[in-house]
Amino acid sequence: MMRSKEIGRRQLLAGTAATMLLSGAPALARSARQATLTLGQGSRGATIPADFLGLSYEAAQLANPAFFAPTNRALVALFRELSPSGNLRIGGGSSAYATYTPVAPAGPPPFETFGPDTSKTVKHQTVISDQALRNLRAFLDATGWRCLYGLDLARDSKENAAAEAAAAQRILGDRLVAVQIGNEPDSYRTHYRSATWGPADFVREWNVFHDAIAAAAPGISFAGPDISNKLDYLTAFAADARRHRDVVMLTAHYYALGPAGSPDATIAQLLSDDPREATLHPAGLPIIAAARAQTGLPFRVSEGNSCWNGGQPGVSDTFASALWCADTMLQFARRGWAGFNLHGGGNGYYTPIAGAPSTGFKRRPEYFGMRFAQMFSGGTFLPVSASGLPVGVSLYALDQRGDRRAVIINKGPSPIMMRLPVPSRGSVVLTGPSLANKEGTRLDMRHRSGATRVTVPPFTAAAYTLDGDRSIDISDN
Repeated sequence: MMRSKEIGRRQLLAGTAATMLLSGAPALARSARQATLTLGQGSRGATIPADFLGLSYEAAQLANPAFFAPTNRALVALFRELSPSGNLRIGGGSSAYATYTPVAPAGPPPFETFGPDTSKTVKHQTVISDQALRNLRAFLDATGWRCLYGLDLARDSKENAAAEAAAAQRILGDRLVAVQIGNEPDSYRTHYRSATWGPADFVREWNVFHDAIAAAAPGISFAGPDISNKLDYLTAFAADARRHRDVVMLTAHYYALGPAGSPDATIAQLLSDDPREATLHPAGLPIIAAARAQTGLPFRVSEGNSCWNGGQPGVSDTFASALWCADTMLQFARRGWAGFNLHGGGNGYYTPIAGAPSTGFKRRPEYFGMRFAQMFSGGTFLPVSASGLPVGVSLYALDQRGDRRAVIINKGPSPIMMRLPVPSRGSVVLTGPSLANKEGTRLDMRHRSGATRVTVPPFTAAAYTLDGDRSIDISDN
C-alpha cells in the first residue's frame, strides 16, 4: 500500500506535469522515460459498438416520474454529451423493493433522486407506474439512448414481473434492448434465499419467471444473469440460455475495489494494473470467454464502478477515477465486450453525474473519463506495442473511420516520451490538477500537427491522431 507522503508527492508531480504540458515547458520532456510505439502486422481486433458506453441507475429512481423525463433538459443534455446512442440500465438492489402498478399513487414522489447512497438506507416500497415508463420512453427518445430493464426475482411474483415486463415492452417499444430477471442473484443466499441456494436453483427460478414473461410479452428479449461476481452462475446461465432464442445478451457486474471503507480502497490500488479486490478478476476471463463461445452471445458489464457499496470518498470522486474509467472502458472494449454501464445516481461518491433537477447537475471526474473513451466509438483495435514502457502505462491503437489513433494512458509517476511511427496531426488530453482533486478535470483538444515525439505527463491520458502514411500496413484479416 502506498504511504500518504508518497501519494502527496505523486499528486504534486501530476499537477506540476499537467501545468507543464499546457504551457509547453521542455523540462518535462527532459525527465521523461523514452519509448517507441509500433503498429504491428496482423489481424484487427474488436470494434467498439455504438452503444458501448452506458449508465446504470437504481430501479427506485422511477418512483419519481419527473427524473427520467424529457422535461429534465439538463439531464438530457448531459446524456447526449456523453453519447448519441448509449445504454441506460435500470436495476440495482432497489429493484427488490420497487413495485409496478399501472396507475401512479397520489401525492408527490417519495424522493427526487435515488442513488446507491440512498439504497443502503431506504428499504421501503417504491412504485413504478405507466407514467414513469412513458416519461422514460420520451427521455430515451430525446437522448437517443436505449434501455436494459431490470425486473425483481428476489421478492416479486412471476405474475407481477410479467405485468411489468409487458408494460415496459408496450411503452418503451424499440428503445427496450432486453429485460433482466433478478439483480445479483449470486448474492441471494445472503439476503433472500437459504444458505444452500445455488446456480441450479437460480436457473430453475429464472425459467419460471421467463416463461410467465414470455407469455405476457411475446417477442420480448432477455439478458442475464446480471451477477455480482460468482462466475459459476454465469456458466450455468449460459448452458441453459442455448435453448432460449430470446436470450440476446450475457451480463455481469464489475467493481475494481471494495467494500467502501476498506483500507485497501485507495487511489494507488485503483490505478494498479490488477486491483486486488476486483470482481471479474482476470482469472475469470476464460470463463467469460467460454460462456460467450458457448452461446454466441455478446457480454456486457451491466453495472460497475470504482468501489462497491456506494464508492470510496477521496477515491471514487477524484481525478484518479477519471483515469481509471477511461482505461477500464478501453480494456473491456478491446476484449470484445459489448459495453460497460457505470452505476450512479443521486450524490453518491462514484456517480458520474451528481445532483437533482431542483439543484442542478454536476459532472464528476469520472464523467470526463467516459467522454475520453467514448471518442473512440466505432473504432477497431489494431495491434500495437511499445519498447521501454514502465509499469502503469496502457497503450491502445485504433482505426476509426480511416483515422489511425494512438492512445497512451499513463497511470504512473514518470512522464513518457513516445516516438510515434508517423507525425501526429492533433491530440486529446485528459488531465487534472492532481490525482486527489475533485475539481478541475479537463478534456483538452489540440490541433498542433507534425510531432513525431510526444510527451505524456504522469497521471494523464492522451490520444493522438496519426497522419495517414501508407507505410503503416495493418492487415484487414
